[in-house]
Amino acid sequence: MSEHIPRQEGAAVLVGVDFGLPHFDNELEELGLLAQTGGLTPVARLSCKRKAPDAALFVGSGKADEIRELAELHRASEVIFDQALSPAQQRNLERAIGIAVYDRTFLILEIFAQRARSHEGKLQVELARLQYLSTRLVRRWSHLERQRGGIGTRGGPGETQIELDRRMIGEAIKRTRERLAKVQRQRGTQRRRRERRDTFNISLVGYTNAGKSSLFNAMVKARAYAADQLFATLDTTTRHLYLGEGAGQASISDTVGFIRELPHGLVDAFKATLQEAVDADLLLHVVDASNPHHPEQMAEVQNVLREIGADGIPQLLVFNKLDVLQPEQRPLRLADSIEVDGAQVERIFLSARSGEGLPALREELSQRAQADNEAMPLADAAPLHGAVH
Repeated sequence: MSEHIPRQEGAAVLVGVDFGLPHFDNELEELGLLAQTGGLTPVARLSCKRKAPDAALFVGSGKADEIRELAELHRASEVIFDQALSPAQQRNLERAIGIAVYDRTFLILEIFAQRARSHEGKLQVELARLQYLSTRLVRRWSHLERQRGGIGTRGGPGETQIELDRRMIGEAIKRTRERLAKVQRQRGTQRRRRERRDTFNISLVGYTNAGKSSLFNAMVKARAYAADQLFATLDTTTRHLYLGEGAGQASISDTVGFIRELPHGLVDAFKATLQEAVDADLLLHVVDASNPHHPEQMAEVQNVLREIGADGIPQLLVFNKLDVLQPEQRPLRLADSIEVDGAQVERIFLSARSGEGLPALREELSQRAQADNEAMPLADAAPLHGAVH
């Protein structure tokens, strides 16, 4: 029935299921931004409530029928779920709805595949995608070449083909891991050279689209790509930052943005990129002060930092986008401190775009780098920052 309806390529129905968790995005705003970043066009949105996922269809048969009718009405070519689907649920939903069904994890992987620029970044994305696809072999092999919206071919291979695909993916994972390990060794050598120069290392971390790259550009005039979109930057960029006499020169790195429910495969695969954060002396945790959900976003960043072993590194909170706050939203003071995970953390409000607050940030960084330099003779006996693994 639905096969005869002409579909609009890249048109997507967005679906979210509220299981009573505090971070549920009823408007599916973030999923919509992810879809647009991935080259899709959201044409309809549907939210529903359930106590628990349906084992077969995630949403149940009645809601699956409703999604199918909505997709037919809007001539959508695919359905995107805001939660992770099991391979069986994804397969069953495609049969019930009649078009491609993807989940949040696949969408993020697709965006990373489109955006990765460096050799290491591409290898990391390839490894994460291969690991994801290895659990979804039925009618999924063509997605290794997939660049944007659309399901590709809909015919399924036989058992022999599935076994062949499984072996091919296993070999591809092994090859990619070996190539990635080589690149990581090279990155480790470069990092050790920096460490021998006793450089004060700063890493920008934060939720995607918080303005990290804009702040990075404002501080070092680096021309790193910055845009008002999710995952504008994937590959770590490192530059030198002169902080004045006494403080000297620091090393500052812009890292990939974090996001709610970042696929575990990506956390694992991107540990080399995020290693810049793990090895930092100071984390600049950049927050979008204009986003009403910034407390939840900060919590997600803290979760990822714990996952990669960087939660013990000193932080300085940078509340960015001061220029877009309404007058009644502006803080009384541009520098204060707030509690994060039971500890008081200093906070600076600024605008990377207008430059307001940047001198205060530079002064704070200069003081911290100078204190670090003065403590260097004691470093061998008593390191300032505990080793993070």
